[in-house]
Amino acid sequence: MIAMFHGTGKDGDGDGLAHIENDLDILYTVGNYLQRYGHSEQDIKAALWNYYHRDLAVLSIMNYARLMKQYNRLTFDTTSFPIPKGYNYSYRNTWGDARGFGGRRIHEGTDIFANYGTPVRATTFGIVELKGWNKFGGWRIGIRDTYNRYHYYAHLNGFAEGIEVGDIVEAGDTIGSVGSSGYGPPGTSGKFPPHLHYGMYKDDGKSEWSFDPYPYLKKWERNTP
Repeated sequence: MIAMFHGTGKDGDGDGLAHIENDLDILYTVGNYLQRYGHSEQDIKAALWNYYHRDLAVLSIMNYARLMKQYNRLTFDTTSFPIPKGYNYSYRNTWGDARGFGGRRIHEGTDIFANYGTPVRATTFGIVELKGWNKFGGWRIGIRDTYNRYHYYAHLNGFAEGIEVGDIVEAGDTIGSVGSSGYGPPGTSGKFPPHLHYGMYKDDGKSEWSFDPYPYLKKWERNTP
């Protein structure tokens, strides 16, 4: 019946059903789909591209596989607050506030105010997906975790030595330091007090959207030793 209606679902646990919420059915279905293309890394990339037609989706999935292979596990639930204990900082929920630079828009994150040079840490395990200058965020770095959440760290004073796009990071790793960069061409700084702009984005394989990171920050702050 699934085949008649052009579905790809497969019965992975032998119960006669292919259910979208059954992990074994999902795993068997995905494996069956990928196997049609072959078993090499390039074959898998081709299969993912033909399914998603989106470079970011292919890159993300291949990065997840690399992360899981390196640590030999599937879950990465360790988290960390982005500012280490012992440093002065303050923050409140600023997600959704109005912003004017570059046109009317909302604030897609939480601002954590701290002194220049305060270390900034990765909040989760993940892969460095982006690093460099952005006219809004200044020196910024983006890390995607295994839950397909993109973590955006902006207005940095600089980056941790040696950190590059494609690197695997662990929760608690230092990735940069607090600054006041941004709101202009590369090198612009000092237009606002030093702070970390921390944003979180979700991706469904077709589009990406921001969501409020404040509840996560409060939880990570309580749970970080």
